[in-house]
Amino acid sequence: MGLRDMIRRIRGNLTLRKGEAPAATTQLERDGYAVVRGVLAAELIAQLTDEIAKAFESLPAERGRADRSEFRYEMLNRAAGCQAAVGHPRILEVIEPLLGEDCHVIANTAWWNPADFAGGPWHCDAGPHVPRPEGVPWDDRIPYPIFAIGAHLYLKDCPLACGPTAVIPGSHRSGRLPPFDRMADEQLEYEGRSAVALEARAGDVAFFASDSWHRGLPAKPGGAGRLFLQAHYARRDIAQRIRTTADVNHLSPEATARIKSPRERALLGLHVPFFYDG
Repeated sequence: MGLRDMIRRIRGNLTLRKGEAPAATTQLERDGYAVVRGVLAAELIAQLTDEIAKAFESLPAERGRADRSEFRYEMLNRAAGCQAAVGHPRILEVIEPLLGEDCHVIANTAWWNPADFAGGPWHCDAGPHVPRPEGVPWDDRIPYPIFAIGAHLYLKDCPLACGPTAVIPGSHRSGRLPPFDRMADEQLEYEGRSAVALEARAGDVAFFASDSWHRGLPAKPGGAGRLFLQAHYARRDIAQRIRTTADVNHLSPEATARIKSPRERALLGLHVPFFYDG
């Protein structure tokens, strides 16, 4: 446990929360990632694996992405075990000091990557939420504000051969996106710190701040694919993305019918799917 200035919400507003926080919380705020071992019991792992297998068998591939056959959205709507898992106490104790006690799930996706998983480019899931030019360091007297956190709940072992997610420590504090000309560079660094592969065993949970530069590493010979339930959590102020705004929105049919331009659609809350919602 460590003493850190985190956040809490009082009467609808955020304030500093002083006191003890799990070591994983402190590492997540400082380095942008953490891995907590042995979170999920064997019975829950088996239940989630069965639920996800049934989802892949019974539901069509998601629309909008080339790798759509490798994932299924909104699992908490589709399976009781997945709904329970995203509220696991050992997950909440890590994220609540950073996002607030009223944080919520904004996306929930099952991933089932093949043994020849190709990996992906360096990216941020959203943000950076506090964009800054290069050469403007973060003042360490101010706790770094984290707005969203991704969590991978591993249902099978994910060693280096399987292409685990890699995170570049401290990059969430950069205020910048990864350099576009180095999107596939496994040697990419930030302020002299190299990428860390978040290798895991079934039952572990890996966390990363949404602003962190991260990617799925390409699988290596001998890999057996990846299987995990992904949950993204965010501050109460950030809207859920479990379903697209075309499916869930606050507009009446009459208001929707009056829209005359793409800008007006976005202005009224009908956004093009991106990041968490596809």
